[in-house]
Amino acid sequence: MSTTETAANASATAGFPDLVDPSFWARPHEERRALFEELRRLGHPPFIQQRMPGVPAAFGYSALVTYADIAEVSRRPQDFSSAGATTIVGLPPELDEYYGSMINMDNPEHSRLRRIVSRSFGRDMVPEFEAVATRTARRIIRELVARGPGDFIRPVAAEMPIAVLSDMMGIPEEDHDFLFDRSNTIVGPLDPDYVPDRADSARAVIEASQELGDYIAGLRRDRLAHPRDDLITKLVQVRADGEQLTRQELVSFFILLVIAGMETTRNAIAHALVLLTEHPEQKQLLLGDFDTYAKDAVEEILRVCTPINWMRRVATRDCDMNGHRFRKGDRVFLFYWSGNRDEDVFPDPYRFDITRQSNAHVTFGAVGPHICLGAHLARMEITVLYRELLAALPQIRAEGEPRRLHSSFIEGIKKLHCAF
Repeated sequence: MSTTETAANASATAGFPDLVDPSFWARPHEERRALFEELRRLGHPPFIQQRMPGVPAAFGYSALVTYADIAEVSRRPQDFSSAGATTIVGLPPELDEYYGSMINMDNPEHSRLRRIVSRSFGRDMVPEFEAVATRTARRIIRELVARGPGDFIRPVAAEMPIAVLSDMMGIPEEDHDFLFDRSNTIVGPLDPDYVPDRADSARAVIEASQELGDYIAGLRRDRLAHPRDDLITKLVQVRADGEQLTRQELVSFFILLVIAGMETTRNAIAHALVLLTEHPEQKQLLLGDFDTYAKDAVEEILRVCTPINWMRRVATRDCDMNGHRFRKGDRVFLFYWSGNRDEDVFPDPYRFDITRQSNAHVTFGAVGPHICLGAHLARMEITVLYRELLAALPQIRAEGEPRRLHSSFIEGIKKLHCAF
């Protein structure tokens, strides 16, 4: 935006909180809902000031809160860069090795990595993944029945994506807790349940990232020396066209899978139990005819829970977007949580309705090169888990208030009790 536009917007939105501050996302949902409704009514992307040590008073970003603005920026990578998309101000050098994955890249590097990886995670892999997912879900439910009511997060919601991916990648079951613990640290460095001392948060993330990086690098060395019929072997082998993932590329992609794959699916599964408990009439529809309602139910769960709250983009040049002017270097944040509740796109957006037909949500990103590569796998895992879970335990329900992750980026549930 121009200096005049930025100053005017900053003045107009001076009373609004920083929308990427975890304290905002810790507020009650009613407050969050009301604020985003107000921002969507403004008619322009509000400029949000950030009061951070060592930066100018006018430092901030434009908040894209409408579906139309999120979609438009997503389809224009030439105007809005994805470099550092998962960060607030950019990656520190010491973390670039671990988080410089394709989600934080622009073309041509992004398209090259996506092309290599899609051969192992594309839609033609769904039947193989579904067989693993079905086997995994049945094992998880057998153990849940034997154990009885209790924690739903670690043994069910988290175990499903961890176990499916681990099975496909040749990661042993005894390492599942390692992946779970390190991913908790990375997504929740400001949550006292995961990092008790906030002053240690940066160090904790670096150490957890290094440990995950060393772990996958060790598996890479093993598969290069002793190839197997698993995804790690496929990812590190030199292909007919000469393309291959380097050590650093494999490390950053693996961490992307742990965070973007395991964490988001885990939280969608957890939110689903809460939603089906809070809306028993919707649960009865699903129980009555799972095959008929499952597809739309999963889309509605993903829309309502929106596991990833935002992504960042940076204007690469002066440009106009939906009538709004941006200057080179301007930061914009795409608030998917708000876009998924835009009244202009979703009638009665706060109603949880598994029969909703028009549901082109932005949970996996909007149309564009960065739409989630593993979206079909996440949908499949949620579908398979609940198909088996509701068949075995139709009375399962969430009990008590879920404990939310202290984070602005992940819409997480860290504790949830289930009863049946």
